[in-house]
Amino acid sequence: MAVTIGNDGVKHWTLLTPGQQRWRWFGWLALAAITVFCWRIMTADTIWAFVWDAPRQAADIFERMLPPRWSYINQLWKAIWDTINIATLGTLIALVLATPLAFLAARNTTPSVLFVRPIALFIIVASRSINALIWGLLLVAVLGPGVLAGIIAIALRSIGFIGKLLYEAIEEIDETQVEAIRATGANRSQIISYGIWPQILPAFATISVFRWDINIRESTVLGLVGAGGLGLALEGSLNTLAWPQVSLILLIILVTVVISEWITAKVRKVII
Repeated sequence: MAVTIGNDGVKHWTLLTPGQQRWRWFGWLALAAITVFCWRIMTADTIWAFVWDAPRQAADIFERMLPPRWSYINQLWKAIWDTINIATLGTLIALVLATPLAFLAARNTTPSVLFVRPIALFIIVASRSINALIWGLLLVAVLGPGVLAGIIAIALRSIGFIGKLLYEAIEEIDETQVEAIRATGANRSQIISYGIWPQILPAFATISVFRWDINIRESTVLGLVGAGGLGLALEGSLNTLAWPQVSLILLIILVTVVISEWITAKVRKVII
């Protein structure tokens, strides 16, 4: 049976023809075959003895992680500070770079729809398509391990996110206000300053704090590739099998993310 909705909004049940029934069963059969084929490929190298033993191993590690080594927290204050700096400075750099990029990508503000806009859109897409960890790996290889690589990795990842949301906000502005400013004889920079920017300012502030909240989460794991912060301490503890330290670091990451979420919610409430 197939369901169609008529012009009156009422559902109508119609009987499938034999040909339609055969194609529907063939589609389900093909989906099942593809699922089984993909499953066989994904599990070809799986050692099932490890999988069956995984619950026992997980329980053993969990027991080793308790209680957390609270005395280790004195060695983590700098890592916490580095994590916050990576997220904050990376977000600020991304805002500085993404804002003009968004104006170049928006149809109603770009100097050229045929040439400038595609280049700006390409940069935005390229930034969003590469994960922060991959940026971190590349930058650690170029700049060496440390906080600087983490800051730039967060910035490069955030440019596409901020640029996309901001240029969409620019394209949705009320053009009548822009026309009113243009009618006074204002130049391009004055039109942007007095006709466009006041309209997108709430969206800009919301995007900024939202991306900062995301970057707090991402910066906590960048240290796993050598880009500084709490992730670096986490990697060191994992490599030495110091499970009580690992549990403490995970708790600190959780607290950091919760605090950043609370700050973001407060800021958004003030803005909106």
